[in-house]
Amino acid sequence: MGRVADIWNSFTGAEKRNIAVYIGGIMMYKLGLEFFNGSITTLATDRFNATHTFQKLGAAQGINQAAQCVGAILIAPLIKKWPTRTVLGGAVFLFALMTAILLIVDGATGGKIKPASAKSPIYGNWNPNLIFVVWTLSGISYGMVELIRRVIPADIVGGNVSKLRRMDATVHIFYEVAGTAGAFASSSAISRFGNNYSFFLTPVFFTFAGGIWLLISTLNFKSQKAIQEELEQSGLAGVEGKSSSNYFVQIFHGVLHFGESVWVGAKLVLGNRRFIWLVPAYSVALYMHRFLESGLAPAFAKRILGTSAWSQIIVGGSNFGELLGAATVLILSDVVTTPLPWLRLDAIALNLVWILPTFAIKAQKNVTWAWKVAGCFIPISFGWAAGDVSLAAYIQSALSDSSFSHAHVSALGAVMAFLYSTYIVLNAVLSYLLGKVFDREFEKQKSILTALKTVGGVQFSVACGIILISTFIPQGAFAINPKALGGIGAPTKPAAPESEDADSVDDLKKEKIHDADAEKAQVSHA
Repeated sequence: MGRVADIWNSFTGAEKRNIAVYIGGIMMYKLGLEFFNGSITTLATDRFNATHTFQKLGAAQGINQAAQCVGAILIAPLIKKWPTRTVLGGAVFLFALMTAILLIVDGATGGKIKPASAKSPIYGNWNPNLIFVVWTLSGISYGMVELIRRVIPADIVGGNVSKLRRMDATVHIFYEVAGTAGAFASSSAISRFGNNYSFFLTPVFFTFAGGIWLLISTLNFKSQKAIQEELEQSGLAGVEGKSSSNYFVQIFHGVLHFGESVWVGAKLVLGNRRFIWLVPAYSVALYMHRFLESGLAPAFAKRILGTSAWSQIIVGGSNFGELLGAATVLILSDVVTTPLPWLRLDAIALNLVWILPTFAIKAQKNVTWAWKVAGCFIPISFGWAAGDVSLAAYIQSALSDSSFSHAHVSALGAVMAFLYSTYIVLNAVLSYLLGKVFDREFEKQKSILTALKTVGGVQFSVACGIILISTFIPQGAFAINPKALGGIGAPTKPAAPESEDADSVDDLKKEKIHDADAEKAQVSHA
């Protein structure tokens, strides 16, 4: 408690007020997000044709991820023209409208709230493929909100690195508290109201979030530099760098710049020992976490337990694990100074997925088994969250003061754009293909036991091996708890002359760890 008090007392009175308001808004936002994600996932598993349920679910989720990048590009030019809190409020209001589309369509076509005595919801007469449209539109809105959330902390506490780090850690913990509560509450709402109406609170929560965020003051501090660095981290700095005032021209430049960022990032990461290990450690690990929640949890709940709503209980356990992981990293930040111990824990914990086939044999159609699976997901997500939070700090530390120079792209922005794009491709392709495995086996065997062993156990064990091996690539990585990796964290000489060649990254020098902007990405990945 003493550390918490020290963190809180380090802020001024005005900053405390704005942080409290921001946390209140973000908890409302996360609650609404969990209600919507849980409802639309279970709605898809129930309404898609039984022979194509999980391959369609995987495709819809992949499209949603791609739409988030589109949303970030669309919103980037607006951040410079209006106060960040105003753009954030407007974006979440738009998100509320997008999530209400299904409610309106279902009600207009004859759908009703599930009667208390009914076993299944009463759906409206609409084509289930409309879920693709809604999920895509909501993905665009989601991307808008997530980009602005990375920028607004600089408006609240200014450019003070220590304050930004403390604020981000505090916000992350409250974010996961709301996520855990929202997932469990969503499961109950789905069972009571049906998954076609269980997210009726989502527009309400989003509206509250937007209204609360509008109460954030802009302060006297306006950091265009902080905004620029955040856009660079997302691979979107080109939108801000163009002189044209035409919104659509800026969007066009933003698309071109994002593509350039991915290309430059690929050369930086794949051509250097210091960064090549980030592909499995970041992109593969993030994909495994998403597949755990959006692939295995819905499949087990629907095909083994027979109730799709219980997948949110499982996701709630996962969210609770993330909360514990983030809090542990905050407490042990001075003891575990590199991400490698957490990444190795993450890799080993992935093997707990092998419990699912055993549960599938013994499980009865009882909610108790959903809680047991949720308990198994806690340590898995604990490891992922701890690794993700600490890895964000490493990436920022390794790149923010690098000697790399490019006309349009920062090293940090390029690497983050490439790693996240790699994750999106992995998630979109593998979720669809592995969803077909679940569907094919269920159609033939009326069981997914073998798929839980292959798509679940084997896939996660292979990922465990890949991630573990990758953690031994950086210099100094053979220590159990290394204090520095390839010079990161230790004093070095000034940076070498600028170069645009990716091979020159081998000569990057680290003067000091001074910028916490990339650590803010931990909130959006959680």
